[in-house]
Amino acid sequence: MKLLPAIDLIAGRCVRLSQGDFARETIYSNDPATALAGFLEGGSTDAHLVDLDGARCGEPRQHDLFALLAGSTALKLQVAGGFRTADQVAAMLDAGIARAVIGSLALIDHAAFAAMLTRFGPERLTLALDVRLEGEAAMVATHGWKVGSGRTLGDVLGQFPTVRHLLVTDIARDGMLTGPNFALMRAILADFPHVELQSSGGVASLADLAALREAGASAAIVGKAIWEGRFTVAQGVDYARG
Repeated sequence: MKLLPAIDLIAGRCVRLSQGDFARETIYSNDPATALAGFLEGGSTDAHLVDLDGARCGEPRQHDLFALLAGSTALKLQVAGGFRTADQVAAMLDAGIARAVIGSLALIDHAAFAAMLTRFGPERLTLALDVRLEGEAAMVATHGWKVGSGRTLGDVLGQFPTVRHLLVTDIARDGMLTGPNFALMRAILADFPHVELQSSGGVASLADLAALREAGASAAIVGKAIWEGRFTVAQGVDYARG
């Protein structure tokens, strides 16, 4: 399993939100390039960047910054937030990012995302599904977690059989340091064993990383636990690898 240290950005600042609430913002740094250098020094090969401004308004806001970062680091960058067109994805891939994350677009325009999968290939795209549990149903939210889609994770993922990389966030756990939803991860992999599953939300300890690896996750996206010193990137990389 890989560790993907995460940087969520608002106006170029490294922040974390609790449960996606912009009113519950913690600022950790004004220098994402230095943060990426620290991830690399700690032994990470990848990082996960989120344009929270773009996610909130539904169009890219910090892609110029992401292009600069991609050109200045040896890390493979996975970038999320505000993608709505194939040209936006192409621009980021041309700038050197490894993978673009598509969330709301896949819900609101099935054909557009399917066309992206054909054009760019399943290795260059990650489908991000943010879920709230309603009983045992994982219901997908869109538009920066503000809108319920009325659809389950299984319904959405079933529409895109060629998806390889899947990022799942349990919204209730994001930024809360309460531990990942291991049962949800196992259930997804039982139904969709072909996907490379990235778990996001809740990691608080090295034991959480070990448990995610044992549950079958391919990657763990970790933000707050690293930013608040629960463990180092180097320790996280070691536990993720096993």
